[in-house]
Amino acid sequence: MHVLPTATAEAVEHLRALSEVPCWIPSPMPPDWTVTGLAYAGDERSRGRAAVLACAGPAPLGGVADMLLVAEEPGVGLGAGYAGLDEPDPGPAVGGSRATSMKAGGHPTALWVVPSDDDRCVAVGEAAGLWLWAILWPAAAGYVLAEDLELHDLRESVPPDLVVGAPSPYLMRRGR
Repeated sequence: MHVLPTATAEAVEHLRALSEVPCWIPSPMPPDWTVTGLAYAGDERSRGRAAVLACAGPAPLGGVADMLLVAEEPGVGLGAGYAGLDEPDPGPAVGGSRATSMKAGGHPTALWVVPSDDDRCVAVGEAAGLWLWAILWPAAAGYVLAEDLELHDLRESVPPDLVVGAPSPYLMRRGR
């Protein structure tokens, strides 16, 4: 795993050039939200098999919300690690009816809530044959997912008004 804690133009270009999976970003960003970091799993030979974008902004119920958006190939386990799961994929943690949906790359994408034993909200779905994870802190920040979020792949283009904030404290915190 490689963490690029600040989303400089160089970091964004590095991730765009290396990633085999989407690097999802809300587009448009929710009001007053900023990008707070980038990460990926892979290397120059295997290329990026998972990509993470961190962002933060006002939570719907007050305070600050932090969100990680993870796209990954099945079996990589990066999203599951951030979600606090012991297995690399959500597996039996996901069930029942969908909790919410968003558009990823212009396509409707259903998300299911994954139970968490700490103060975070975890939702997972499938977009373009890959896992799409949305992990938010604190748990009440999950109400962000009730908004009509649309995700854009940074590999396609970088928003000209990309606003970068302070580095995310959550990019380095994987696992329980």
